[in-house]
Amino acid sequence: IITWCVGHLVTMSYPEKYDEKLKFWRLDTLPFIPEEYKYEVIPSVQKQFNTIQSLLTREDVSTIYVATDSGREGEYIYRLVEQMIGVKNKDRKRVWIDSQTEEEIKRGIREAKELDEYDSLADSAYLRAKEDYLIGINFSRLLTIIYGRRAAKELDQDKISISVGRVMTCVLGMVVSREREIRNFVKVPYYKIVGEFGNKEENKYFKAEWRVTDNSSKKDSVKLYNDTGFKKEQDAKAFIMELKDKKATVKEIKKSKQKENAPLLFNLAEIQNECTKRFKIKPDETLEIIQNLYEKKLVTYPRTDARVISTAVAKVITKNLNGIAKGFKDEEIQQYLKKMSQEKYSTDLLKTKYVNDSKITDHYALIPTGQGFENYDKLPDLQKNVYRLIVKRFLAIFYPPAEYNKVSVTIEVENGQNKEEFSCSGKVCLNPGYLEVLKGKSTESTQNVDKTQENTDDEVDSLVILAELKKGKEVDVINYETKEAQTNPPTRYNSGSMILAMENAGKLIEDEELREQIKGAGIGTSATRAEIMKKLERIQYIQINDKTQIITPTQKGEIIYDIVNNSMPDMLNPKLTASWEKGLDMVAKKEIQSDEFMGKLEKYIQNSTD
Repeated sequence: IITWCVGHLVTMSYPEKYDEKLKFWRLDTLPFIPEEYKYEVIPSVQKQFNTIQSLLTREDVSTIYVATDSGREGEYIYRLVEQMIGVKNKDRKRVWIDSQTEEEIKRGIREAKELDEYDSLADSAYLRAKEDYLIGINFSRLLTIIYGRRAAKELDQDKISISVGRVMTCVLGMVVSREREIRNFVKVPYYKIVGEFGNKEENKYFKAEWRVTDNSSKKDSVKLYNDTGFKKEQDAKAFIMELKDKKATVKEIKKSKQKENAPLLFNLAEIQNECTKRFKIKPDETLEIIQNLYEKKLVTYPRTDARVISTAVAKVITKNLNGIAKGFKDEEIQQYLKKMSQEKYSTDLLKTKYVNDSKITDHYALIPTGQGFENYDKLPDLQKNVYRLIVKRFLAIFYPPAEYNKVSVTIEVENGQNKEEFSCSGKVCLNPGYLEVLKGKSTESTQNVDKTQENTDDEVDSLVILAELKKGKEVDVINYETKEAQTNPPTRYNSGSMILAMENAGKLIEDEELREQIKGAGIGTSATRAEIMKKLERIQYIQINDKTQIITPTQKGEIIYDIVNNSMPDMLNPKLTASWEKGLDMVAKKEIQSDEFMGKLEKYIQNSTD
């Protein structure tokens, strides 16, 4: 017998179900912390609940296989149903799967564990719901009663209710504080010195940038804006005059070969960020697409935090590769697979960074299953593009690293008793390796005079010139010039970068490798982050630009932010929000007891409403 839940069937009851008087928002009824929590069936799904109830209570049903979503929320959905029905004297087993392929579902049923082995996960699910409920009801009522009229007046409205949420308010805080940083930012120009050096006879030149050192005549000078530039252009030009006709020598030259491995696999946050950048779609749209690809058996479980696969999966990874090779009729992907075969690239991932059992909690990274291709052709183009993105990220890990020749040069210019230093570096791609698959990255040569400069043919040539230099050799000074630079404000979050910032407890870390290393407790979960942003947009606290996906706060959002900041500022602190999430994780892992978490939560609600 098979039946299903249509999402949540049971929900927590509102305060008025405990006492009719609680329908009215009054300070003397706060804090509201029930001793026993009440639950009720959601009216719109009562019919399906009744169907499930009739099946779970049948005498001829002895074993229940629970196959709701393999995660905290899926656990909670079933446990609430079971609690409302009062299931007794049944053997209950939990089906935990990583994809919707037939073999994986059969394995999940075959290896199903007793449901009570997941009790700690269920405990953390109940606690998460109680935490959101208590914070939402108590703090929303408290702030609406005290500040609602004032906020409504500012917005020229009759009345307003102030919505507060454990994660939602924190995300609003991140958006508003970033917007105000940008608003209050004053651009400051400063002036760099760029030297052009080389060999006049051979007509070979390269550019290098000045930086102050301990031996510089400008060490500790008040005229400097920072280590690389002057506050005023006239001071920069006067400094250039000091260097006129002075000897320049190659002080140091470093040559190295660099290898760069393919990035780690996608988890939900990373693919949401990538899709926002490439296709300008919101994270909830990305999740919807990947959920559909999962249900069509094309990819593994979407709501994952892991960016690696398990040892067990790595041992049979050729199944996925062979499946793609045989079933996926995509010319570009087939070319990559053909090259893998011709070049005999290894498919043994066991000792690579892409396999790490300790970094997997519920599910491994998002990868193609190598199945479900009978459903591919009917997909809309956007969904096909997202699928191809996942396949490419997966294939890239089997390709060799990209290889570069790197050259770093320091030029020393005499300046009386002092010495000034100019430096530059560049790299040439010798072998694109995995970049062949992930074509988004540039494989051209670059010379770093400054990172914003675009490649020109001259710069590519200058790399060859750098490589030919010899330490101690004198070089010709062709020219010195000033270059105006300026400080830049922080950038606004877009819907994808916000997901990454939430994953890292409020810090947006651009570097992908570093992001993985410091990943700890995030804000919200991979399953809920997109929905939180959607809610903030729905209640008009933020706006998300459809074309750019840039997030800005609304006037209403800023007013709410100020109210929270003045009354309970810790609700805006990502570290506090992340610590609550960490606590829930500890309950799931049996590192702390539910009672300890609940005790701290009730105390926090009590103190905050007093």
